[in-house]
Amino acid sequence: MINIGIVDDHQLFLDGLRSILSVQENYNIVFAVDNAKEALLYIQKQTIDILITDISMPQMSGLELIHHVKENSPHIKIIIMSSFQNMVTKRKIDAYMLKTTPKEKLIDIITNLYLKNEKYYYSSSIDFQEIQFKKNILSPREKEIVVAISKGHSSTEISNMLFISVNTIETHRKNIFFKLNVTNIAQLIAVAIKLGIIDY
Repeated sequence: MINIGIVDDHQLFLDGLRSILSVQENYNIVFAVDNAKEALLYIQKQTIDILITDISMPQMSGLELIHHVKENSPHIKIIIMSSFQNMVTKRKIDAYMLKTTPKEKLIDIITNLYLKNEKYYYSSSIDFQEIQFKKNILSPREKEIVVAISKGHSSTEISNMLFISVNTIETHRKNIFFKLNVTNIAQLIAVAIKLGIIDY
């Protein structure tokens, strides 16, 4: 029996994925929740083999969840299912796929992850090649701010941590978004992973 946990803040997707997987032979859905904090509580009390998670979620991001899981339960295989085509980190996940992945492919990957120690990066529409970024695109201060943002800190909190004004933090944020050509925090985290600024 493959014990599976699912976390995604989009209720329709969460319900759909639970329905698809719950009818599969030898699949046991231990939990299906809409936030990472609740998922962590389940993981502390229940045994799961596979965790399926999104990246961009309120309260606690999928990246933070992955970090906690791999630190405390490294045996759990992690599958990221995201709407973002280029959000790939090969450091601590076992599979990555878009939410548009056909259900047959998802079921195949879950079963193979459980049976084999292999990694899977699948999409029907893109080719996951390693994208090279310039390492010096951000200043050391900007990199500090990116790390703080990835941990969910607000501009005020980052200001207090780095002993600079909130206005300065906001200016840095605008510059960071411009340099990396991103428009939101989820995209920022994706690019920061590729740059090696965030180590998940």
